[in-house]
Amino acid sequence: MAWGCQAGVEPAILTTMQNQTESNSTEPPATIKLGIDAHAKWYYVARQVDGATPQPVQKMTFDGLLHFIAKQQRIAGEVFTCYEAGAFGFHLHRKLTEMGVTNYVVQPQDWDERGKGVKTDRIDALALCQRLDRYTRGNLKAFSIVRVPTEDEERERAFTRQRGQIVRERQRLQAMGRSLLASHGIHVTGKWWKGKTWRAIQAEAPEWVIEHLEVYSRLIHPMEAQEKKMTEAIQAEGLQNQAKIPRGVGPLTFEVLRREVGDWSRFTNRRQVSSYTGLCPREHSSAGKRKSGSVTKSGNPRVRAMLPAAPPRARRRSWPWRGSSRWICGACSPGKPPRRSWG
Repeated sequence: MAWGCQAGVEPAILTTMQNQTESNSTEPPATIKLGIDAHAKWYYVARQVDGATPQPVQKMTFDGLLHFIAKQQRIAGEVFTCYEAGAFGFHLHRKLTEMGVTNYVVQPQDWDERGKGVKTDRIDALALCQRLDRYTRGNLKAFSIVRVPTEDEERERAFTRQRGQIVRERQRLQAMGRSLLASHGIHVTGKWWKGKTWRAIQAEAPEWVIEHLEVYSRLIHPMEAQEKKMTEAIQAEGLQNQAKIPRGVGPLTFEVLRREVGDWSRFTNRRQVSSYTGLCPREHSSAGKRKSGSVTKSGNPRVRAMLPAAPPRARRRSWPWRGSSRWICGACSPGKPPRRSWG
């Protein structure tokens, strides 16, 4: 049998099918999906045209990526891209948005669904492309979208995060000094580099220990001054919104929360707030058995670290309020009548 005459297909019908295939192949694609695995120097890109099989992953620079995406815009009616949120921020997202590309910044995750134990940049780019195809087709659970802050929100958030970094570095140096003193039988608390504590250390510690502590002290003093300056600036900003501060939350905590969350209106129910903070319980349910565990801690760690201190402060400041009675049992408040607890 000749190649042009397939079994069960007349020559005229076969010619019509071939003509349709040739005409369809010349039509521009409706969509092109690009899964991008971003790194400091290289970008790995997986490309999928409409619903076809994803093409081999390509490796390119940042300028090469922008040139490649611009070329895809001339070919297809619409271009979709996605990449994982991470250390490289939202610069690429803003650049793609300016070009008119629909880009999604997605939550990072382990793309090795089958547990093969193999992870490469090309595999990640291909997995992102496949998930992007599912998402654009209507499967909104293909991946989790990360909200991109505005440039002003990102600037304000960077200021409070820088203050937090300075606080942690100051605490680390402070702990290093205490550790050195403890190794020589001198136990101190608080700010050992100031006042009476420092004078007592100078009189008791060996000379070489004092020399090491002075190095820490010269680093701590400017950091402490900068921390105080930044704290006062954040508190002053928070006091301007005094009417919005809930009971039990100070201006510093409120302002840090506001800058971390950005837009409070994006939460439409309590489950979304719980998921964002990572304070929802773990669960393992199977075969009619249900087991709950500790909180998932999968949300924003900076927000989660500030929230546990708010309810006790609100309880102390809102004692006459009847709603606070649900937080306290009779044993927790000597001299007060027993009150109903959450349990």
